[in-house]
Amino acid sequence: MKQVVLVVPKGNINMSSITGSFEILSRANAYWKKMGNNAVFEICIAGYEPELTLGSGFFSLHPVAIASIKKADLIVIPSLSYDYEQVLKDNSILIDWIREQYKNGAEVASICTGAFLLAATGLLDGKSCSTHWNAANDFRKMFPDTDLQVDKLIVAEKGIYTNGGAYSFLNLILFLVEKYFNRETAIYCSKVFQIEIDRTSQSPFTIFQTQKNHGDAIISRAQTYIEEHVGEKISFEELASLLAVSRRNFDRRFIKATNNTPVEYLQRVKIEVAKNSLEKGRATVSEVMYEVGYADDKAFREVFKKITGISPQQYRAKYTRDLL
Repeated sequence: MKQVVLVVPKGNINMSSITGSFEILSRANAYWKKMGNNAVFEICIAGYEPELTLGSGFFSLHPVAIASIKKADLIVIPSLSYDYEQVLKDNSILIDWIREQYKNGAEVASICTGAFLLAATGLLDGKSCSTHWNAANDFRKMFPDTDLQVDKLIVAEKGIYTNGGAYSFLNLILFLVEKYFNRETAIYCSKVFQIEIDRTSQSPFTIFQTQKNHGDAIISRAQTYIEEHVGEKISFEELASLLAVSRRNFDRRFIKATNNTPVEYLQRVKIEVAKNSLEKGRATVSEVMYEVGYADDKAFREVFKKITGISPQQYRAKYTRDLL
């Protein structure tokens, strides 16, 4: 039987990512036993604090002492709240424990911003991972040696599993159920908990962040210009000249400041405006296309799908409805 440890870091964490994981894994175990098999998992919730109070005191966790666990087979790290640097500072012992358990054969899964705690172990250096799209900029600054693939819902690499944001952790747990049990058990859990199985992207849920806290005044002016002229054709040669920098220097500084090329940034700004218009449901796809400066229907649809993972029509249908 494999030992699954849902770890409880010190600090403000997302309790639902612990309780939800516990419920789904426990149900998978029960279903597996009902089918005449031996239980796959022994599941525990463990940490270094005897009690963790959350939600302004409305909820509390009482984890077992993590020191009592000699060998873990699967470690699940929950979602963290926003003060990542403080959480990492407060959990140095837990970080060391996770690193050693992985070296001794344990697999590790992080939920949402739990990737910050996982990355602090050094186990993500040179590897790929995902986390919540809203935390992507902070993650890249703190862990530049990790390849953040924020569009992906789940990233699996060498016994390390990470996922995107918020309640998408349900898909990660289904992924683990299929890995450790089988496809049938994962489908059963998806039906019982009513989770859409096999989601692969968090792109349709992403809100583009305009990334202006980089300190480069020239690039901030360029970003503002792009955002104020979203429906127009923009020449980056002319914009660089307007800002009194060479095109090569402009591109280099733009990428460093925003993690996007100027063209990518322009596309993302246009598509974010298009998404907002489609969500309101009052304009057709063609009208929205012209609003954000596209004249080529095919080009607009290709860029839209590249960024969101779905077509403009699918996006409009997903986020609008006729009210009775």
